[in-house]
Amino acid sequence: MISKEADFEIQLETERLIVRPLKKEDYQNWLMEFERRNPSQHRHDEGKKDMSECTEEWFRQLIEKQRELATNDIAYIFGVFRKPDNKHIGMIDFSTLERMDFQWGRIGYTIHNQHWRMGYGKEAVKAALTIAHKDLKFHRIEAHINVDNTASMKLAESAGMKFECKREGFIFEFGEWTDNLIYFINFNDMPSSSNGN
Repeated sequence: MISKEADFEIQLETERLIVRPLKKEDYQNWLMEFERRNPSQHRHDEGKKDMSECTEEWFRQLIEKQRELATNDIAYIFGVFRKPDNKHIGMIDFSTLERMDFQWGRIGYTIHNQHWRMGYGKEAVKAALTIAHKDLKFHRIEAHINVDNTASMKLAESAGMKFECKREGFIFEFGEWTDNLIYFINFNDMPSSSNGN
């Protein structure tokens, strides 16, 4: 749990990437990469979005909200940046499901589709899982994946997560209660890593 504002300066570098919270000065970079997205590749890929409401002030408020969520141990949101040129290539978030005797959270991840098929997803998720373990003190992280989202399943597996079960009627989306596949990692099963690899 993040107890002080200064504590949410968590950052982890891999060979090619930096995973860290967004900053105000990321605005133009963040906006440009959303605008550079390709059209949607499948129903789980948002593709291009209308970014007209995402002004610099809107972005400043977004960062304040993300910091508040972290301070209250509700959610932790990280940008994924490419080291050579600092391009914003995606986002990873953790939601706290239960603390106490569980230390249990959920991971979500997205890589802008113009940066797919370069191994960035695996590298970023592995780095983020290290943050979840060492900095956020989670014991168990789950990914909740739609049953037809093969790319997300492959990414979870490549980052060291294991399939556990299918939860039926688990989430309301696409206008109905839908099933999710549950992938998980317990950090006593995860080798220590300083660089996310």
